Amino acid sequence: LFGPGIWVSDAYGVTGKVQPVAPSWGADGFNPFNPGGIAAHHIAAGTMWYGAAATPIELFGPTRYQWDSGYFQQEIERQVETSVNEGLSESQAWSRIPDKLAFYDYIGNNPAKGGLFRSGPMNKGDGIAEAWLGHPIFRDKEGRELTVRRMPAFFETFPVILVDKDGIIRADIPFRRAESKYSIEQVGVTVDFYGGKLNGQTFKDAPTVKKFARKAQLGEVFEFDRTSLESDGVFRSSPRGWYTFGHANFALLFFLGHLWHGGRTIFRDVFTGIGAEVTEQVEFGAFQKLGDKTTKKQGAV
Repeated sequence: LFGPGIWVSDAYGVTGKVQPVAPSWGADGFNPFNPGGIAAHHIAAGTMWYGAAATPIELFGPTRYQWDSGYFQQEIERQVETSVNEGLSESQAWSRIPDKLAFYDYIGNNPAKGGLFRSGPMNKGDGIAEAWLGHPIFRDKEGRELTVRRMPAFFETFPVILVDKDGIIRADIPFRRAESKYSIEQVGVTVDFYGGKLNGQTFKDAPTVKKFARKAQLGEVFEFDRTSLESDGVFRSSPRGWYTFGHANFALLFFLGHLWHGGRTIFRDVFTGIGAEVTEQVEFGAFQKLGDKTTKKQGAV
């Protein structure tokens, strides 16, 4: 039972009071006199929306706001910092991060990355996630730790920019190499991996560093199987996005239905052909003989 509950009464409105109600998830929930159906509907429809993390993230995926606010990124960094303060090395600290938590911190799980006309499941986009490769930390030749600027939710492409702890741009992948000043090659950027499949590995060759910098734009770095489902690399929305889109349409149709039936009720006399001229005929006391216009009373007002 869930309480304090909802107002429950009988069909005649006599025994009404607030009662705790157990949701009815089966066919009996469609019985209009079963309050459990109301409770079940409110739990289902009222909480399972685009931005409500009350909906299980494991089933519906993260909300877009969790990417926008760096929600999982901050939690991962907090856990790593706690582990390092306990005396663990960075490698050990990152290795303690659950793959599931790291996967939430990946833009492909953001429902806002889908498109209205991109049909199919998420796996048809970037593929089937196989392994977390680990957390990449980039450094320039002067030893500064660099972070790749993450892609905002509504961008399809975004420049690869590496900034230091003060937010100063130290490296990038230039559009025009002839005018480049901060390229990976010029700045001498390397990447070290902590945790995941590539734990403890360092890459110094520019093509590999650039590959991982591009991946780091999208959050934590993962390995995907793109051949099994012939995934095309175009992101699809998550079940959370489809659920919301579907219910937004249902809500619109039901809203229009309420307007329609409300209009039918308010103007039912007009729809049935009874206008002002008819109501005058049947007004009580207006005619000596009901409905006979020739017997209209001529009394003083």
